Amino acid sequence: MDVQIFGVKKSAETRKALRFFAERRVKTHFVDLMERAASRGELSRFAQRFGASALVDETARRYAELGLRTARYGEERWLEILVDEPLLLKMPLVRHGNALSVGAAESTWKSWLTQ
Repeated sequence: MDVQIFGVKKSAETRKALRFFAERRVKTHFVDLMERAASRGELSRFAQRFGASALVDETARRYAELGLRTARYGEERWLEILVDEPLLLKMPLVRHGNALSVGAAESTWKSWLTQ
């Protein structure tokens, strides 16, 4: 089983995901969004499943700094913004094959382990 985790090291939720899989000896590939942003194609995969607005962390400090509280954008515009501003993403984004999750979704991750 291989899992890809997108997040930042200082995010508690990302650390929780890394720890969850490490405790279960699952091989993970961690993509630190501070070093290398997720590609538009990768984000599109998550946006197709959950919608681009579901990927946006409205509680993030960067969200307020950019003045997005009153923003009303379409899916394409949100994807453009998320590619340029990875700190706006709900973290972690986790991918196992075609299975995806956004945020800390331990019940979803556990279901992947039982397959």
